[in-house]
Amino acid sequence: MSASVLYDVPGPNSARRHRLYAVITVVVLVAIAIWLGLVLADRGQFDAGKWNFLQRESTYRALRVGFTNTFKAAIVAIALALAFGAAFAAGRLSDRRWLRWPSVVVIEFFRAVPLLLLILFIFLAYASPLGRFWSLVLALMLYNGSVLAEIFRAGIASVPRGQAEAAYALGMRKWQVMTFVLIPQSVRIMLPALISQSVVALKDTSLGFIISYQEAVRVTSALFNVSNNPLQAGLVVAAIFVLINYGLSRLAVVVEARQRRQPGAQPGAGTPAVPSEGV
Repeated sequence: MSASVLYDVPGPNSARRHRLYAVITVVVLVAIAIWLGLVLADRGQFDAGKWNFLQRESTYRALRVGFTNTFKAAIVAIALALAFGAAFAAGRLSDRRWLRWPSVVVIEFFRAVPLLLLILFIFLAYASPLGRFWSLVLALMLYNGSVLAEIFRAGIASVPRGQAEAAYALGMRKWQVMTFVLIPQSVRIMLPALISQSVVALKDTSLGFIISYQEAVRVTSALFNVSNNPLQAGLVVAAIFVLINYGLSRLAVVVEARQRRQPGAQPGAGTPAVPSEGV
């Protein structure tokens, strides 16, 4: 039903054209990949000597330190962003203007500011008391927390209005309606989007490179200098990031599929629509 609202179901001729376009796209991408592989092979980038740094224990020690710092920053930032997003989503949904409008301003401001500039500003302004770790974590909290606030708001708004009206008819107060009726139902809807935003926060820790925080990408730059093989070192770290983020993305898909199969799920309920990042 929702698919037919978004676009018309293609007929036989359109389906054939779409298949043809897909085949052409795959052929072009494969041709580009082969061409790039041949160019790299011609320049000796696949020679065994270029990958000798993988035989050194220092390489794995550096990667372990880098990814440990990456996960540490991501976990703390995500936890703080969840609390930040929940608080400001509640403020945005408040009936009191003195709570609602400041929450709107904070959310829209931090969603609009580029994250890289936010990291630099916090580090340059407060580097002495905070240090690199907390400068990165606070910037990630403010940016991702603002996005999560919109996810929370959209998730609560996606619960059918009749649920809240029935609760009010029973004499429940607004905080009771939110706590016992709306939030439990919306969490199941929001969960895939929350996991997806956590993946974004994990990837955004790489921006700590700009303030010399020793996360995975910064450690990789050290491998560039030691091994003198920037392409190979970059491919190793990129492959690790792809595996981690792919696993988290698959987790979001599994969670969404499970919540749709649960008997209490609302028909047609899915991940809430969230406004695009920035303004």
